[in-house]
Amino acid sequence: MIAVKNLSISFSDKVVLSDISFSISEGQIVSIIGKSGAGKSILLKCLIGLIKPKVGTVYLANKLINSMNFQQLQKIRSQIGMVFQSGALFDSLNVADNIGLALRKLTSLNEHEIKSRIKNALESVDMNNTEKLMPGELSGGMKKRIGIARAIAIQPEYLFYDEPTTGLDPVMTDSINRLILKFQDTDKITSVIVTHELRTVFGVANRVIMLHDGKIQFDGKPNDLEKSEDKIVQQFITGDSTLV
Repeated sequence: MIAVKNLSISFSDKVVLSDISFSISEGQIVSIIGKSGAGKSILLKCLIGLIKPKVGTVYLANKLINSMNFQQLQKIRSQIGMVFQSGALFDSLNVADNIGLALRKLTSLNEHEIKSRIKNALESVDMNNTEKLMPGELSGGMKKRIGIARAIAIQPEYLFYDEPTTGLDPVMTDSINRLILKFQDTDKITSVIVTHELRTVFGVANRVIMLHDGKIQFDGKPNDLEKSEDKIVQQFITGDSTLV
């Protein structure tokens, strides 16, 4: 379970998050939405311990993230698969080494087991036999798939996605959305997806948290989001700037 209690984050005089509280149950797929600058990625960084809040608490797997040292954080990060917006592949490493990096760093697997994990992860995202390709040889959509393969290779309990479909066409977006659902169904993973993409919100998530001006503007089911009469919610969904 993930639990955030009374979380506040400020940089200089700018309040990014203000007294945020919510919990996420095991197996949920939660989309975090909101305008650019709403604090979505900052919240995600708090969940994985990259930012340690001075106000409020963050629990992951019933463990308090705030007070952990580096070694403790590394241990709990072995339960987390992270999919970054750009794919975040190392240009100097081939596909296999990009995926194997986290396995070598966060697990005690031997090389035979690591190669098997890499092969299985690539098969799971329909990227068979790409181990020797370099990132420069991959399309944007392929990089996203490799990023997902790297995240699932450690067999995590939690999958965090930061804008997984940004820059992709509708067909590739649908393909990535189906992959997210696939791993949710087979592994019962708890997923948190930061996204602007409404196709992902309505097609994948079973819960939506919307941030606005540092606070939670909406927390509920995607269908209820669509039906909401809140003008700020409707403005986000429709893109109509005249609503507020």
